[in-house]
Amino acid sequence: MPPTMPRVRIPLSLPRNSRALVPSAKPQWIAQRAYGTVVDGPVTESKPTTTFEKALTATAPRHNWTKQEIKEIYDTPLMKLAHAAGAVHQKFHDPAEIQMCTLINIKTGGCSEDCSYCAQSSRHNTGLEASKMIQVGTVLAAARVAKENGSTRFCMGAAWRDMRGRKTNLRNIKEMVKGVKDLGMESCVTLGMIDLAQAKELKEAGLTAYNHNVDTSREFYPSVISTRTYDERLQTIANANEAGLSVCTGGILGLGEEAKDHVGLLFTVATMPTHPESFPVNTLVPIKGTPLGDREQSPFDVTLRTIAAARLIMPKTIIRLAAGRTILSEEQQVLCFMAGANAVFTGEKMLTTACNGWEEDNKIFAKWGLRPMQSFQAGKEEGASAPMREGAEKKKNQVELGR
Repeated sequence: MPPTMPRVRIPLSLPRNSRALVPSAKPQWIAQRAYGTVVDGPVTESKPTTTFEKALTATAPRHNWTKQEIKEIYDTPLMKLAHAAGAVHQKFHDPAEIQMCTLINIKTGGCSEDCSYCAQSSRHNTGLEASKMIQVGTVLAAARVAKENGSTRFCMGAAWRDMRGRKTNLRNIKEMVKGVKDLGMESCVTLGMIDLAQAKELKEAGLTAYNHNVDTSREFYPSVISTRTYDERLQTIANANEAGLSVCTGGILGLGEEAKDHVGLLFTVATMPTHPESFPVNTLVPIKGTPLGDREQSPFDVTLRTIAAARLIMPKTIIRLAAGRTILSEEQQVLCFMAGANAVFTGEKMLTTACNGWEEDNKIFAKWGLRPMQSFQAGKEEGASAPMREGAEKKKNQVELGR
């Protein structure tokens, strides 16, 4: 017979601090934090419940946002908001790719509108002289220079209210658009209000995108401009969409608005039937002689918060650092890229204001491992980038083939 094992008396309760003596029924994750404390406990996945959590885990854009939901996201503590936006950005875009855009004036000054921020209004005393539209050849020469320096989208702006009665100008603009496309570049124009027929003509000429900013919230808008209504802006955007053009529309920070107006701006854009292909984030550049010429520029945290919130709310849209980028440090710009910005204006000038140059941007790109987004890479599907579309298609094919 085998030897009898001695009996061991097992206590009915364990002494305090003796949990380590009993093996856990389930494996536990033990994480060592940087400052030395240890946190243990099983990692569990729960279904997202808050607006912020739903935005963070979204797999596609949504268009039925409420203002309260957008406010909840916008009001998230900034560090948490920026980190989350970065995660969403990496899910929908290649974070190393930045679209490089160059914007020139093809017709300067003399505009009849009263936009309180604009140097090109004929109602303001800025000292800017009005000019006629420049020649097609001059525009295409500028486009070639932009391409040689790395820009992949070429944008052309004309200072006037709308395109009514401008048949000759429209014909010349279409020649510019065709010429830019022949260079292998995307083209974008901002020509004020256009009707559906004009939008279709531009589309047929090969135009990639139409820019028409809404500027700010519907509520604050009357404080900015009185000569064009908010709904007229939305109608132009609808015309561009119906014609099959990509839409570029965004806003300006630092006009005297409040945080609720940033929420209102995002609400307007994020609830459009189709999210814009690109969303430019401008910060006011105060220009002497305009009603806002003495304002201080908007602080950086507002820019970062707006970019991060926009990324969570419109995950596929390209977010562009636009006017006012010259006041940002290199590190601030990179932080914006990490939080979701993936386009810039670059070149010699941006309409009438200073612009970060190609040489400066190329140095930043090289240092931080960034590269220009190639032309025609952004998809029509609400700003989807080519790598994301190709990856989804590859995954779909693998499923169909049973691999």
